[in-house]
Amino acid sequence: MLVTNRQKMVGLIGLLIVLLAAMWMSIVCGYTDTSWRQAVAALIDNDGSNAHLVVATVRLPRALIAAAVGASLAMAGALMQALTRNPLASPGIFGINAGAGFLIVVMVTFFSISSLQMLSWVAFMGAAMAALIVFVISAAGKDGLTPLKMTLAGTAVAALFASLTQGMLAMNEKALEEVLFWLAGSVAGRKLELLAAVFPYLAAAWLGSMLLARHVNILMMGDDVAKGLGQRTTFIKAAAALLVVLLAGGSVAVAGPIGFISIMVPHMARALAGVDHRWLLPYCALLGGILLLMADIGARYVLMPREVPVGIVTALLGVPFFIYIARRGIAAK
Repeated sequence: MLVTNRQKMVGLIGLLIVLLAAMWMSIVCGYTDTSWRQAVAALIDNDGSNAHLVVATVRLPRALIAAAVGASLAMAGALMQALTRNPLASPGIFGINAGAGFLIVVMVTFFSISSLQMLSWVAFMGAAMAALIVFVISAAGKDGLTPLKMTLAGTAVAALFASLTQGMLAMNEKALEEVLFWLAGSVAGRKLELLAAVFPYLAAAWLGSMLLARHVNILMMGDDVAKGLGQRTTFIKAAAALLVVLLAGGSVAVAGPIGFISIMVPHMARALAGVDHRWLLPYCALLGGILLLMADIGARYVLMPREVPVGIVTALLGVPFFIYIARRGIAAK
């Protein structure tokens, strides 16, 4: 683990360099490999050729989306794990993925909406709807908002939406065909306009997470200690929950439900930067972007010349990691 602030800053700079290198690899690697000279020319002096158009309109947006989504999911995971004090927590506990998928299937089934840009906003609204329901249920009762109640309410709401979604898809093959690729999670074929639409929300959530980091550190000590130190715990939890919705909801809106990034990356970041969220969150952002970029590059080569959704690749990486963390937690008891 990096101990001093200077070491942590050097680590951040190193990860930033790796992130930029991964973005560059994402731009030049694929079914038709592009030389670095072609890539530079496409970005600086695009001549309208096929090679230049592929770089400027397909691979550059894909790299930017993967970096932004990976960073957002990882930060959302770190906040969720802090909120629930559960090392296996992810935004899925808020029902965000299930809510987004449910509302998308409703719109495709009953309103025949097929525009990817429209569906991205539908996904954002579905994610926010599910999180709001979980938050209201969790806040009810004399104990108020507790980690256990959030976990139980989120699990129940996610299961409900997932069941409703599967039921509608089973009755409507057309809807299944239209949303299946989205439900698997992918950054392929996404236009930069999709990222631009939700980027203000993501950027606001990145900034808000850093401003809230010190309060999250205190909240991790327990509600009684936090209240004794003058923290308004309910407000801090509500603010953190809102940030999770913006981060994960914006990511789902652009790329669909990509799993396991939000579980894996916070553990990697803690191994490097410790539990101080003022350092943990920026480490999560950089590591999340790097991991999703590398997974997306791998997705291009698994079944060459066809591609697999990057959500499948992250699942293949994440399931063994999930089992390892779960077994380590059981052994620690």
